[in-house]
Amino acid sequence: MSVVGFDLGCLTCFVGVARAGGIETIANEYSDRCTPAYVSMNEKNRCMGVSAKNQNTTNLKNTVSCFKRLIGRKFNDPLVQEELKSYFKPYEVVEGPGGEILVQVNYMGEKQSFTPTQLTAMLLTKLRETSEAALKTKVVDVVVSVPAFFTDIERRAMLDACQVAGLNCLKVMSDTTAASLAYGIYKQDLPAETEKARTVVFVDMGYCSTQVAAVAFNKGKLKVLGVESDRKLGGRDFDNELVRYFVDDFKTRFKVDAMTRPKALVRLTQECEKLKKLMSANSTPIPINIECFMDDKDVSGRMDREKFEELTKHLMVKAEVLFKALLQNTKLSQNDIYSVEIVGGSSRIPAIKGMVQQVFAKEPSTTLNADEAVARGCALQCAILSPTFRVRDFSIVEAQPYPITLSWEGNMEDDNTLEVFPKFHQIPFAKMMTFYRKEPFQLESFYTHAKDVPIPDPHIGSFNVKNVAPQKDGSCSKVKVKVRINNHGVFTVSSASMTEKLEDDAQGDQNGLEAMETDSTEKKSEDNGQGDPQPPSNSDSQTSEETPMQTDQDQQNSEQSTEKKEEKTAEKEEKKKKKKTVKVVDLPIESKVPQMSKEQLHLLVERENQMIMQDKLEMERSHAKNAVEEYVYDLRDKLYSQLEEFAKEEERAAFSKSLSETEDWLYDEGEDQLKQVYIDKLAELKKMGNPIQERFSEFQERPQAFEEFGKAVMLVRKFLDLCAQKDEKYSHIETKDVDKVAKCLKEKEEWYNTKLNQQNALKTYEKPIVLVSQICQEKQLLENTCNPIMNKTKPKPKEEPPKDDKKEKKSEKETPTENAQPEQTAESSEAPKVDMDVD
Repeated sequence: MSVVGFDLGCLTCFVGVARAGGIETIANEYSDRCTPAYVSMNEKNRCMGVSAKNQNTTNLKNTVSCFKRLIGRKFNDPLVQEELKSYFKPYEVVEGPGGEILVQVNYMGEKQSFTPTQLTAMLLTKLRETSEAALKTKVVDVVVSVPAFFTDIERRAMLDACQVAGLNCLKVMSDTTAASLAYGIYKQDLPAETEKARTVVFVDMGYCSTQVAAVAFNKGKLKVLGVESDRKLGGRDFDNELVRYFVDDFKTRFKVDAMTRPKALVRLTQECEKLKKLMSANSTPIPINIECFMDDKDVSGRMDREKFEELTKHLMVKAEVLFKALLQNTKLSQNDIYSVEIVGGSSRIPAIKGMVQQVFAKEPSTTLNADEAVARGCALQCAILSPTFRVRDFSIVEAQPYPITLSWEGNMEDDNTLEVFPKFHQIPFAKMMTFYRKEPFQLESFYTHAKDVPIPDPHIGSFNVKNVAPQKDGSCSKVKVKVRINNHGVFTVSSASMTEKLEDDAQGDQNGLEAMETDSTEKKSEDNGQGDPQPPSNSDSQTSEETPMQTDQDQQNSEQSTEKKEEKTAEKEEKKKKKKTVKVVDLPIESKVPQMSKEQLHLLVERENQMIMQDKLEMERSHAKNAVEEYVYDLRDKLYSQLEEFAKEEERAAFSKSLSETEDWLYDEGEDQLKQVYIDKLAELKKMGNPIQERFSEFQERPQAFEEFGKAVMLVRKFLDLCAQKDEKYSHIETKDVDKVAKCLKEKEEWYNTKLNQQNALKTYEKPIVLVSQICQEKQLLENTCNPIMNKTKPKPKEEPPKDDKKEKKSEKETPTENAQPEQTAESSEAPKVDMDVD
């Protein structure tokens, strides 16, 4: 069973796996552990990862990135509109019929639309294939990271994307929690559970957003105290400041406007990203040069760290506000913080490190790998959840980033809302709520403070509790509803039950015991968390125990005592009939949440599988075409060099002509053919080229084969010479065996000499008389016949019998005596013990 964690970022992705007793980050087919979060659509197939990013300039309008920012949202979302306007998107984004976001690209020769969830599923498919190639096994169970600020609808969309990609997501894990787990599980010096926790702050600045979390660590435990996020502060915001500066600079100095040319803007953005990284490591001015930028003009510029920090001063103010908000909301002081760990690619910016030290009064620590920490934490979480891995016990308590309120139908004077999960409440967590209702009712869940949530609609979902009915006497039924935030950070109403009261009638005698047990169980569930439940009444059982005793004592009493006893029994039976029992009825819940239905998921899974199959067919077709092209170039170069003397002139000319025609065909009619067409074309070429290659190969290997055969012959001949000389070493071998070896040697020598002479008489372009495989076969037959005889071991000499018969008889008599000696000794050693016992 595989254990895999995916760090799915806006710009890059990493895959962590648990194997060989540890966690490692695996590489893709380009031997790079970083996989770009790009998807590119082509005429025949899709490209994901590195190959898609390579098409970012050549296939600009059909290459999509940063789609994680759009997942789970509507087109008219203000944040979506700001994303589309503020950040350059070369691809087309439109509104769908249901208000959803659709990315339109050309695929399979026509314009097709894909949702951000589908694009995310494509990227997950790529990461799954990368994992399976490295692990040599099928990958199903995974843990996927998401930003801590992701809301309920975004987390549900990520779960849908995992299902479309054929993955079973064990947990949707926050980035900061994953980094915390990767940090804490290997720490051996954490304080004990009874001691004061060690508080560590994690600053994660990625490409698009920044997250800050305060986490308390004890031995074998971490607890997230609070999380603050800014989804509009990331590495690309620093890149955009550089882009704007150089766009204005190039306008002034070179009279070119990059904003009017998408490809030029993409190239400038890429160069600015490289420039930012160089400035993080160098304080000296860094040049930027772009050849043939626009209108065949080369452009250049310079930037130093001081100027860069001046341009991004407003971004540093946002970072400062975010860091201080964490301290304020978690009520932590600088002295409470043990250390500050920085992760994420953009955390390497020197100004960010300086701001961390200024706010938290701690030198930023780089204990974790800034790029791979989240993926490693997700893999650790997957290993903890997997039954096949033994992992050190480690408890993880996350925090709810936004408060959640529940509302229901009620009277105007009644309070019909309740904040069930306040901000930074522990998750996963479940709460039980009790309602008194006569009919079905509906629960509405929403985020308490709409302004603090990064979505326009704070509504989470509606949950209809069905089949609620009044009691037989017309009173309200007691309904218990369990609400919870699950392991993924998603709010659900997990169950509902109704307590139904029953009167014990004439038919109640046969099911009274069951009703009592149900009542007891229900009572325990009611009193759960409110003290120990009271045991059920045992008055009946006590009466049944006392009755026989009273009967024995009153056998001689008067009829008056008998009448009293009958009256008491009648009263008890009447009370028993009036005794009420209850049973618990599970109620169905109809959930209306912003998540795909099973039918929609099924359609998307089918479409994804079709695209996967199309990618596979196109890859096989491309490999078949490349095989033909490779064969043409390889044989054409060799035909008039190393293969020249192994083909006649007319044969070379015909084959060369066929190769040239095939090359022309590849770039004309054969540009886009079916896989079988390329296979047939390659077979046709090999029919002409293989005989030439085989003659060359035989010519190269035949001398060595004949030499090995000659060595085997010499060994056999040497053996026969020694046997003829009556050598002591082979004196034990019988004459018939020697004759057998001599006969075999004679046959093989004749074959050897004949074939060698015949082959030497041939031209190199003629078909060989004997093949290397035949030479090896004849050599093997010679060895199989002769070697067992030649290597036959000499028998050992027989032992001489003893000369003195008397000594032999004496030794025979002594042998049993010696063997029996231990038994006699044992008996003699036990005898004194018996005598002592008797005395």
